[in-house]
Amino acid sequence: MAGTMYQVTIGNETKPYEEGTPYGEIVNTWGMQDADKVLLVLVNGVLCELQKALREDCTLEMITFSNEIGRNTYNRSLNFLFLKSLYDVLRGEDIQVKLNFANGNGYYYTLEGIAKVDQELVDSVKERMMQVVSQNLPIAKDKVKTSAAQKLFAQRHMMDKTELFRYRRGSQVNVYTLEDYKDYFYGYMVWHTGYLTHFDLCRYYEGILLLLPEADGVTVTPMHVFPKIFDIQCLSERWGSRQGISTEADLNKAIVEGNFGQQMLVTEALQEGRISYIADQILQRDNVKFVMVAGPSSSGKTTFSRRLSIQLSAKGMIPHPLSLDDFYRDRSECPRDENGEYDFECLEALDVNKIMDTLKDLQEGKRVELPHFNFRTGSPEYKGDYLQLGQEDIMVIEGIHGLNPALSASLPPESVFRVYISSLTTLNVDNHNYISTTDARLLRRIVRDYYHRGTSACETIERWPSVRSGEQKYIFTNQENADEMFNSALLYELSILKVYAEPLLFQVPEDRPEFLKAKQLLKFLDYFLGYPSEDVPKNSILREFIGGSCFDV
Repeated sequence: MAGTMYQVTIGNETKPYEEGTPYGEIVNTWGMQDADKVLLVLVNGVLCELQKALREDCTLEMITFSNEIGRNTYNRSLNFLFLKSLYDVLRGEDIQVKLNFANGNGYYYTLEGIAKVDQELVDSVKERMMQVVSQNLPIAKDKVKTSAAQKLFAQRHMMDKTELFRYRRGSQVNVYTLEDYKDYFYGYMVWHTGYLTHFDLCRYYEGILLLLPEADGVTVTPMHVFPKIFDIQCLSERWGSRQGISTEADLNKAIVEGNFGQQMLVTEALQEGRISYIADQILQRDNVKFVMVAGPSSSGKTTFSRRLSIQLSAKGMIPHPLSLDDFYRDRSECPRDENGEYDFECLEALDVNKIMDTLKDLQEGKRVELPHFNFRTGSPEYKGDYLQLGQEDIMVIEGIHGLNPALSASLPPESVFRVYISSLTTLNVDNHNYISTTDARLLRRIVRDYYHRGTSACETIERWPSVRSGEQKYIFTNQENADEMFNSALLYELSILKVYAEPLLFQVPEDRPEFLKAKQLLKFLDYFLGYPSEDVPKNSILREFIGGSCFDV
């Protein structure tokens, strides 16, 4: 006898389905093209995995790989597949695997307890991954009492997860199972392993790189690592290990035990040492007159440039900070994007010829009047701010296009020193759940835009895809041209940002598309204990976002 029937609407069509039918089956029987690319569904506006069963009349919306949530789900599931396959290959060996960070087109893992990662191991794990994919094995999710989860992972020698749950407020956690392998992840998974057909695996440095598909969800390009970014990520990881802080639980423990203030000061000291090092590298080169600083949104370019200028001053130079934002074209001349909105991210939004002429004149020792862009009127202004470079004078120029070769094409190569700055988070939730650098920057921007520009979190999240698109086109393509790299991420910052960001994220209306991203960020912040900002140094890069900077940025 048939069970209760419910009406399911997709688009303009409605069909009946029996209660208990998995949403994955509904999607696959609907007759949609490329149904296997549907990774999650929105059920009456609520995000659900495909393994979840139908319980009511509903409207379904499809989440595919083209959506950020879908891509994250696919990549997270690939991570699970890799860890399970590595577990199968090394069964019985006491190996601790860690997802360190993302770089280029992949996730970088290291293995503790193994002498060397060789090609034979990589090939064996890849072969096992392909076998598991071909078997279409289900990925099951179970709600487990937090105390039971702590015992489970302690038995499996995953003490990072046991510590993670120590600070969890909820009474239950979700544990995913793939055959006999169990793990914890703070996001959704695909229905079964048959979805995970596109990936690759290769050796890199001392570990393994899991290569992820490109934006089309199908193409997996050969290994493309950014080596300079990789080096600075490894340096930051060493800093964290030196301080005993590699995971969110370590950070929470520092708060609970009263060591957070000390960790804050050490983190700031390490960054200041790095800035001093970069200043020394600049001075070791003859004839440098222009330090070009570039990086993506919310990387802390302005504060970094001010602090670098102070270090250069301490070493006998006369620095002159300059923002490329002052060279914006008049608003009436600014290009527009495909949606008809002003495209402030593109190079053409700047008066490139004016920049080139100004820098060339300065390099030749001429006296130049510098512009100031009035963001209220949308026009450049000249207020009698003249500059002429002497022997000890040096320009510190910051902007998202600072590393674009077009801006320094008229200058002698030896006169330019390039610095790339980004917030490259190396603190992780636990050993198998890394923290997205992009999400960390978005949190910075949400806080800054609200408190300094009066922009809501909803508006900032809405604008973020356009910002990210501009970064992909204009910034990341030039990052490896830098002479030096600087990581502006602070080990302690998420505990500070939590206090500012949570109320703003709760303001995002549930009926807005941005609500899903806000909800995901809130869930992420829930792992962290909050900490007041009073002790954050006034010259900290974090002050650029929360306010109170001595530089008044």
